[in-house]
Amino acid sequence: MRTVYVNGDYLPEDQAKVSVFDRGFLFADAVYEVTSVLDGKIIAFDGHVERLARSLAELGMDMPMSPEALLDIHRELVARNAIDEGLIYLQVSRGAADRDFAYPAADTPQTVVLFTQAKAGLADAPMAKTGMKVISIPDRRWGRRDIKTVQLLYPSMGKMLAKDAGVHDAWMVEDGAVTEGTSNNAYIVKDGTIITRHLGEEILHGITRKAVLAYAAEAQMKVEERAFTLAEAQAADEAFITSASTFVMPVVEIDGVPVGSGEPGPVAARLREIYLDESRKAAV
Repeated sequence: MRTVYVNGDYLPEDQAKVSVFDRGFLFADAVYEVTSVLDGKIIAFDGHVERLARSLAELGMDMPMSPEALLDIHRELVARNAIDEGLIYLQVSRGAADRDFAYPAADTPQTVVLFTQAKAGLADAPMAKTGMKVISIPDRRWGRRDIKTVQLLYPSMGKMLAKDAGVHDAWMVEDGAVTEGTSNNAYIVKDGTIITRHLGEEILHGITRKAVLAYAAEAQMKVEERAFTLAEAQAADEAFITSASTFVMPVVEIDGVPVGSGEPGPVAARLREIYLDESRKAAV
């Protein structure tokens, strides 16, 4: 049985409880982060904490504790649950208060929850060799996708649409351009150039995205941050996604159309290799 963290306590998962009046439950008034664990160490922790602080600030909430205290909790959960490869989920809500659309008093205690998920073979995922298939769906999410809130119903619907179509994920399209995947940033490669949507309120500012683009620049790969269409993606030489849990993962088919040769391409493979190597070096 897992040990989880709830508001200062480490508890068996069957004893962990949050109030029915918690605003994360009633209003999705909460933000979250997911960090990966490789070789028992935490990947890209600083980036995730920085984004957590930004998400909270955008919603008028404070950080619940210092980055150092959060790191201690992450490490304690990794140790208590003997996680070698896996994920750590962190959620911070505005806390529990009588149901009202207006925010509660500023001194309302926040709810802080963390738990682990063991994921053996995270770094050596078979899909990295075979590639994933996606469909396209309209992007019907709210406008502030740059804030990593727990409002994930539409992405969940997208995952189910993909599952029902017999593929792995869905890429969302708005005003004729791809925004992102249901839980990842989207990329194409054309004539040696990596193309991914520019940052804005329309997409999540991915921590893995930031690192991968930096590594690509260091490797002297050409990068363009701009919107691209579904037709461009289908006509690309390669496509791939990035996220904290999939790292760099090739996409080989979009709406039934093979991308390039229909096999994982060299750019995605090289970026995955670089990302894993560098992340392991910097892990805490």
